[in-house]
Amino acid sequence: MSESRGMPPQLSDIVASVVVFLVALPLCLGIAIASGVPPALGIVSGIIGGLVVGSLAGSPLQVSGPAAGLVVLVWELVQSFGLVTLGVVVLCAGLIQVAGGLLGIGRWFRAVSPAVVNGMLAGIGVLIFASQFHVMVDDSPRANGILNLLSIPEAVYKGVFPVDGSSHHIAAVVGIITIVTLLLWNRYKPERLKLIPGALLGVLVATGLATLMQLPIRYVQLPEKLWEAIDITPVAAFSALANPSVLVAIVGMAFVASAESLLCAVAVDRLHTGPRTNFDRELFAQGVGNTLCGALGALPLTGVIVRSSANLQAGATSRLSAILHGLWLLLLVATVPFILERIPISALAAILVHTGYKLVNIENARQVKRYGWLPFLIYLVTLLTIVSVDLLTGIMVGLVLSIAKLVFKVTRLWIRVETSDGNRVDVYIEGAATFLKLPTLASALERIPAGSDVHLHVQRLLYIDHSCMDLLRSWEKQQAEAGTRLIVEWSELNRRYHAPMSLTRVA
Repeated sequence: MSESRGMPPQLSDIVASVVVFLVALPLCLGIAIASGVPPALGIVSGIIGGLVVGSLAGSPLQVSGPAAGLVVLVWELVQSFGLVTLGVVVLCAGLIQVAGGLLGIGRWFRAVSPAVVNGMLAGIGVLIFASQFHVMVDDSPRANGILNLLSIPEAVYKGVFPVDGSSHHIAAVVGIITIVTLLLWNRYKPERLKLIPGALLGVLVATGLATLMQLPIRYVQLPEKLWEAIDITPVAAFSALANPSVLVAIVGMAFVASAESLLCAVAVDRLHTGPRTNFDRELFAQGVGNTLCGALGALPLTGVIVRSSANLQAGATSRLSAILHGLWLLLLVATVPFILERIPISALAAILVHTGYKLVNIENARQVKRYGWLPFLIYLVTLLTIVSVDLLTGIMVGLVLSIAKLVFKVTRLWIRVETSDGNRVDVYIEGAATFLKLPTLASALERIPAGSDVHLHVQRLLYIDHSCMDLLRSWEKQQAEAGTRLIVEWSELNRRYHAPMSLTRVA
């Protein structure tokens, strides 16, 4: 139970909003830096996620803002096309989300296979960990995930042995202190102070140390005024829509942001007993937020489970908490931005190294494995494709494999024929009897000796289509002249024919 339990609802929401603000602040800055954009743009997205999305959200206790799940996609976009085109992509992706919410397709995102979702999160986690490991020693990340992974030993070497008078080793010490502080606090924090996030404390300790010792490392840089960081996306920038790669990026951004937000909303619903999520409204709200972020040239946003769970643990009861956390972000950068400029970039990178590690989450892999080797294979292929190729390709491969798995499941048909000492032949049909399996069914029937009493068992038959029904009726009439009797409960078979196939029974 949080310390804000028992307070009046509005006061409880105010307390929760401060906690969420403290969680969101280092993440907004760190995710912006990891995405290759100015830190101020992460704050802008956090403000929009609170004030705008929080006001419209279909999941009132979910908190939105810049998300680690989009870091890889945004970084690739910025490196390939620049910041201006990023604004176009985010804006158009937001419009797709708005349309999806209005058309009522938000609820369908819940049908995305957990194997793909967990594989996506794990792949993103590996990429974030690998890229931010270099930033944690004040070095630059490499061109892709594989190179980042392969060059980790080089980053370790730079973090241990000074090279040519560089300060990589100093930044590495600051990053390690940040992670150690975070881990120790999360493990041993007093009950009365449990609402203070470990990430914030780690950044505060690192900032205090760096300021006190005047360490020669990289620090956050912000403009004197927040609006100086905002670069309205010009109309001329939309000429980038003629590039097929940009169009693919827009669809990918819309899909990933929507899936992450709505799956986060599902998780949030499991953590409280209040009003359930309206998924179409939530998708619409996320779309409005991303449309505005794109117009202002800021980072894309999603619902974020870290901030949302902190919101619930702190005792939030309404959307007021999410809205106020955006207000606190706005007031901070509008009044005392110089405080943020004392934060070492290596400390923020260390927070994201820890975040990447948590995203991989071995327990999720074990959960997927419990459903069988096929879902686990989809998980692994999605993860490896994201790391070795790119995020969008990995997601598409995972979705294609999931659809192939579903088609395989719903088109399988098992036929077992048992012959007794007399004329009785028992035929057991299990699965889905569709036109794809018509040759298999016909072959099994043709092997039955003439003059038999054929008992057809359909209790485990999920579905039968008209082609297989016609085959059974024709076979019965043809074999009647040879003395073969087909004994089957036609009423039960007709029920399988008219009822839609139950995918839940096949999954």
